[in-house]
This record gives sequence, C-alpha cells and structure tokens, in this order.
Amino acid sequence: MMSNYQQLTYEQRCQISALKKIDCSQRVIADCIGVSQSTVSRELARNTGKRGYRPIQAQSLCGLRAKEASQPTKMTASMIDLIKSKLQIEWSPEQISGWLLDEKEQLISHEAIYLYVWADKRSGGDLYKHLRQQGKKYDKRRNGKSTRGQIKNRVSIDDRPSIVDEKSRIGDWEIDTVIGKGHSGALVTIVERVTKHTVSAQVNSKSAEDVTRATIALLKPYRDVVHTITADNGKEFAYHQKISEALSADVYFAHPYSSWERGLNENTNGLLRQYFPKSTDFKKVTQASVDHAVKRLNARPRKDLGFKTPGKLMGDYMAAIAA
Repeated sequence: MMSNYQQLTYEQRCQISALKKIDCSQRVIADCIGVSQSTVSRELARNTGKRGYRPIQAQSLCGLRAKEASQPTKMTASMIDLIKSKLQIEWSPEQISGWLLDEKEQLISHEAIYLYVWADKRSGGDLYKHLRQQGKKYDKRRNGKSTRGQIKNRVSIDDRPSIVDEKSRIGDWEIDTVIGKGHSGALVTIVERVTKHTVSAQVNSKSAEDVTRATIALLKPYRDVVHTITADNGKEFAYHQKISEALSADVYFAHPYSSWERGLNENTNGLLRQYFPKSTDFKKVTQASVDHAVKRLNARPRKDLGFKTPGKLMGDYMAAIAA
C-alpha cells in the first residue's frame, strides 16, 4: 500500500504518454513522475484504450469512473476498520477517500469520513486527534453540507474555451493559495499552463481582499498574456469579477474536489514546499524570499519543455509580442 497516495494529475498522465512513446519501462516512468511502479501499472491497465494510452482519454476515464459510482459504499464494520487504520497514520479524509476509489474502487466521500470522525469524538473517541485541524470541523460544515462553491457569479470550468485544454496558446493561468502553519499567512501562486512560468506573492491573510490585491499586482506585468485564470472554489477568490475587470481576463472555477483540473498549479505548490515546508509561518516570510524561490523554479530546465526554462519561454514570448 502507498502511504502517501496521490491522484495522478493530467500533467503526469501526459508524461506517462510521452515516456511510453520512447519505450521507457514502467519502473523508469514511475521514477520520472515520482510515483510507485504499481501506480503506473494500474494506470495503464485501467486507462489504455484501443488506440493506446492517451492522457486526455485517461483523465476522462478516471473522472467517469468516479461519476458512475452509482451508490456510495456503506460504512460497514470492515470499512470503518480500514478508515481508522489510515486515519491513525495521519492520512487526511480526502486522501483516504481518493485512495479507496483508486485502489479499492470503493466510493466513500471525504465528507462521510469527517462526519464519522466527529461522531467518534462525541462518543469519546480520539480519531480527531489525527487530523491536521483537530479542533475545527473541516470547512465549517453544518449537518454534513459544505459551504464551498457558493461564490457569486462564478463561471464553471465547463464553460471555459476548449483552446485552454489544448494548450496551444500562452496566456491561460491557474491560481491557488498555499497556507502557512496555523493558517498564519499564505502564498498566492499563479502558473501559466504552457510555459509553466510561475509568479507568487506573500499575503498576511487568505481573505478575498488580500488575495485579489496580490493577484492583480502579480499579473499586471503580464496583462497582455492573460486570457483566462482558473481557480478552485475557495472563498478567497470571491472577488473574481474585480480580477477579471482589472486584467481583462476571464476567470473560471474548477469543479469542487477536482484538483486534477488545476494539476499544474498543484504540482507547482508542491515544488514551492521545498522552500517553504508545512511548518512555515508565512507572516514571517519576506517577499524577497518568495521571489528567490520563484526565480529558482522559473530557472529550472524542464524535460517536458524540451529542457527549456519557464522563465526564458515567457520572456521570449513577451519580447516577441512587444516587438
């Protein structure tokens, strides 16, 4: 069993496809994308079609399997024992839910797992002590209902132009926030989908006001190459219309709990954690430190970019359109 299971992202599926085309072994592919060989083997077995392994098709099949799970799996005694075992080694309910669907093909929502944890706490249990936020119910749920996704005038990713998925132009960005220890401060991270060029800013809070201000400041120098921005459903993006107006760009929202729809941003946040681990208090982090880390990322040659760097690709493109 993988104790650090993560759903494969679309970017990783693209890498699998490219490496298969040059006849790399499953072990080599696994090493290159940072997963176990069994994950690659399972991915190829489940998502290879009649025309071979194709990343778009693989992503669709993965999503389809989740949607077509007709009924949630019941919380049987054996299922509860399995969930308990994962909670006790500090897996989050979302990680457990994803692992159950991918590894066991069992559909248990992470909301159901959270509800079980809080019921266990009320009866004197200590499972809640294994959660990252022990004292507060996840996402302020009331009776199991999430308050996320209630952003006024949000436009779904379903309405986003297909050209964004094709990655045939530069100027489509993904945005997210990285939270510090004890929710003290945050980073706003934005990455361009084709060049993988990243910009980031430190903010003292995850409020919509702070995040909106930082987003506009970060992208204004790139205003001519900002066509779309794709966000998750966090309320820090509630002022998306202000961002859209300031940058003359369209803002779209991914489906709830569908991190793969912003897979590049998720991966980039993981790279930034190399410089700012989860114990970081972002209120104590200077913008100079953030700029240093981002400069390092943008100066790294990327294999999927033909060993070019994100910084050079973006710089060359902006110079070309300014000429």
